[in-house]
Amino acid sequence: MATLLRSKLSNVATSVSHKSQAKMSGMFARMGFQAATDEEAVGFAHCDDLDMEHRQGLQMDILKSEGSEEGGEPPLEGDIHYQRDGTGPLPPSASKEACSELSGQGKPKITAWEAGWNVTNAIQGMFVLGLPYAILHGGYLGLFLIIFAAVVCCYTGKILIACLYEENEDGEIVRVRDSYVDIANACCAPRFPTLGGRIVNVAQIIELVMTCILYVVVSGNLMYNSFPNLPVSQKSWSIIATAVLLPCAFLKNLKAVSKFSLLCTLAHFVINILVIAYCLSRARDWAWDKVKFYIDVKKFPISIGIIVFSYTSQIFLPSLEGNMQNPKEFHCMMNWTHIAACILKGLFALVAYLTWADETKEVITDNLPSTIRAVVNIFLVAKALLSYPLPFFAAVEVLERSLFQDGNRAFFPNCYGGDGRLKSWGLTLRCALVVFTLLMAIYVPHFALLMGLTGSLTGAGLCFLLPSLFHLKLLWRKLLWHHVFFDVAIFVIGGICSISGFIHSLEGLVEAFRTNAED
Repeated sequence: MATLLRSKLSNVATSVSHKSQAKMSGMFARMGFQAATDEEAVGFAHCDDLDMEHRQGLQMDILKSEGSEEGGEPPLEGDIHYQRDGTGPLPPSASKEACSELSGQGKPKITAWEAGWNVTNAIQGMFVLGLPYAILHGGYLGLFLIIFAAVVCCYTGKILIACLYEENEDGEIVRVRDSYVDIANACCAPRFPTLGGRIVNVAQIIELVMTCILYVVVSGNLMYNSFPNLPVSQKSWSIIATAVLLPCAFLKNLKAVSKFSLLCTLAHFVINILVIAYCLSRARDWAWDKVKFYIDVKKFPISIGIIVFSYTSQIFLPSLEGNMQNPKEFHCMMNWTHIAACILKGLFALVAYLTWADETKEVITDNLPSTIRAVVNIFLVAKALLSYPLPFFAAVEVLERSLFQDGNRAFFPNCYGGDGRLKSWGLTLRCALVVFTLLMAIYVPHFALLMGLTGSLTGAGLCFLLPSLFHLKLLWRKLLWHHVFFDVAIFVIGGICSISGFIHSLEGLVEAFRTNAED
């Protein structure tokens, strides 16, 4: 009996220890960016698994003790092997009970305000610096598109979350899927059960890698324009930036980087306010007559991609909604975050364009006077360099999971050894990915073109096309006629914008690539 009591106390202490670790991890995760939140979620799930194993091991010990004391039959072999260290199999019935008992324990949840902060980080990032350039080629139609994109992305975010739920036998709405990939696979089942997930993964990898390239491009561009008198070219600044970023290949987690994300985001908001304040100080010289009612047919499709790319957040919304304390507040959170983004982006783009008119550059801070440009740009470069590890680490995780760690379906051997350490050739591949982002930034150092291409290719696909298509496929029997109309309209308009923007952006990139190759 004394042994049983000691065993109980030991397991309870272990359970409390794991829960406290999960709470501390949750506290740090809430201070970070969304990528940090996803990375921490792995730790929370691991703590939950350990907690479940210890509880079930305790139950097995109790059953064994009761059976031996009462002279009952000895437990099954599988029960005997299942000890508190989790080495034995878990009975199916006990597994279900444990999962239902512990589903809401140990995993920290976030409030609607914290979820809104994560969405704001995604759609109010430093890529808003390219929006005034979109107004240059789109005029008032560009402003309308900023509003239109906010409305559409808010709607597609909501219908994407609706695809996670289905009615059970009792008529209750329950969550049956957990991610964008699960939704895509459900749409392609049963003929191609993994095709949809692979398409989403490819789109995600392209978007993440292109985001890394954009960070290198914007770093080289800002440093070159901040110190034009130095004998250092933009390409050389990009190489220096990449040399600073090379240690990202050795990252095991994002805990160290995520601590700086909140500070960087706040600094970026301050920089935006400084730019707007400077523009307001020149309000008397605003060129209202320069705002066009017509568009530049050749360059406006690129502007569409820039605007769409600045609103991309759908890829992590399922995970975010699943971690909310009250998922019913998701729709309200999406409304106020996108309304705020629409107002701030529209004002920022319009005010900046009115200040510099036809002289508006791809990155608006390059238009600032040299006295304050260097200070502002250095802060932006610091933010870009500290933001680079987030999409880089996410891209590496997707690549490793898809190509090296997918069990028997993996294309290549596992890049991790038996002790969990990264193999040398796996580290080489990570370094090669960093170098690839540098090469793209050197040969195509055009912020607007790359941003437009990414927005037209993956941004429109992940934000417009796929959510509306999945919504029609999974829930078409329950949709009202106006929902069907909206989904079809978004799919058609998004497809047209995506194709036209992609073609024009690709033409511009090819031309820029040829020019750089000749030089």
